[in-house]
Amino acid sequence: MDLVTFDVVVIGGGPAGRALARACANEGLHTAIVDRHPHRPWTATYGAWADELPTDTPIKSASTTVRAYAREEHLIQRTYVVLDNAKLHELPDTIQVLQRPEAARYTFNATGARKGRAEQTAVGTVIESDSTETTLMDWRGNGDTFLYTVPLGGNRVLVEETCLARRPGMPFQELRDRLHARLTPSHEEERVRFPLDAPRTSNAFGAAAGFIHPATGYSVATSLQLAPQVAQAIKANEDPKHVIWPRKARVVHAMRKHGLEALLRLDADETKDFFELFFRLDPELQRAYLSGREDVRGTAKAMSAIFRAAPAHLRWKLL
Repeated sequence: MDLVTFDVVVIGGGPAGRALARACANEGLHTAIVDRHPHRPWTATYGAWADELPTDTPIKSASTTVRAYAREEHLIQRTYVVLDNAKLHELPDTIQVLQRPEAARYTFNATGARKGRAEQTAVGTVIESDSTETTLMDWRGNGDTFLYTVPLGGNRVLVEETCLARRPGMPFQELRDRLHARLTPSHEEERVRFPLDAPRTSNAFGAAAGFIHPATGYSVATSLQLAPQVAQAIKANEDPKHVIWPRKARVVHAMRKHGLEALLRLDADETKDFFELFFRLDPELQRAYLSGREDVRGTAKAMSAIFRAAPAHLRWKLL
């Protein structure tokens, strides 16, 4: 029988894994993280809505002006931020870094998203610009892909050609060709690929637990929100699975996956029509669908409002 050395072992040293490890250490739990390359810097850009994040989240840049374009231009009344990777990467000395798992009272898999069939893919490049505005979605142009632009600070802006949802995901080369047709790329390239329909699990954390929003691809903010709650549950000798996937979150996740299936049925023009309807929603309904992980009522109201407003040619695909 293995000797239990740690209270918590987190397998995976990405943003979600390190957030959980830090939270557990802050609760006085004897914590270790398994990271075979602990000093490797993160090259991915992690964005989130500011109001989704804990107040102590390190921020690299923020946009108070956020726009989206479907058939028309829409101003979104929320602040969008890019997280500070270097600070998110830091760990206190009380956390032991391991090369392989060791016995613990609780072990969490935080190694990233499980394989799914529906994927979001993107290819981006960094350009010089003094813009401080974020364009969350710009559907003008390349049919079934949109442009995403976000300031990184220091006169640097990330521009990504993004395929929101496809089964399987759009190949990187096709996305790269579309992006290069819009602008001259720099030497910096960012590539994104993750499943939108990864299964839920309660013995994992972050994307590995299924935190990815099936209709948007976001997961890091949820991990940062839940990490302290999971650590507190462990400290109180409570089952953390009730924090990771409470009943209301399971219901909302199922509703969001239904929304994903609807998106996958839409062609390029119908997708633009859909997002025109979405961005015309009341801001609170937009927020409920994008960020209300346990907001069953708000999510249902948002989905119902879009269905009622949809023209006949679109409505039957949303069922």
